[in-house]
Formats: sequence, C-alpha cells, structure tokens
Amino acid sequence: MNKTELIEHIANNADISKAAAARALESTIEAVKKTLKKGGTVSLVGFGTFTVGERSTRTGRNPRTGATIEIKAAKVPKFRPGKALKDALN
Repeated sequence: MNKTELIEHIANNADISKAAAARALESTIEAVKKTLKKGGTVSLVGFGTFTVGERSTRTGRNPRTGATIEIKAAKVPKFRPGKALKDALN
C-alpha cells in the first residue's frame, strides 16, 4: 500500500473527502516527525511506538575503491510494534 492508497482507505473508512484524509495523514506524519526531532516518543496504544535511536560512529569500506571510511554518528527512527498489531498478523 502506498500513500495514495492509504489516503483513499482513510477517506472511505472515515467517510470524509480525499483532501481531508490527505491533510489528516500529513498532519499525523508531521506531528510524529516533530516529536522525534525533539527526542520524544510517539506511542499509539495497540499499534506501536516510534522512538529515536543513536547510531555511533563506525568504520566502513567504500565498495568501489575498497578504501576505509568513517561513517558519522547519526540519530535514526525506530518503530516497535504493539501487541495488538503483532496479534493481528498471527
């Protein structure tokens, strides 16, 4: 399912226009981004939790040249599924 299909699904299930569904989805995504950027977590009971993880500096290798390179430390988004989501899949 891509973003357009998700917007259609939301519009049909919530009985709202596609434009309203698109605004709602964009607003939700933006809220998650802002919260994670501040270092917070977003917890949706039954669905899962979005958090920020830290990836430390590490050494890698350029596959083209074989030269050793240093990969900078980074913050990465993480998602941990909730029990209801896990149960729905099994």
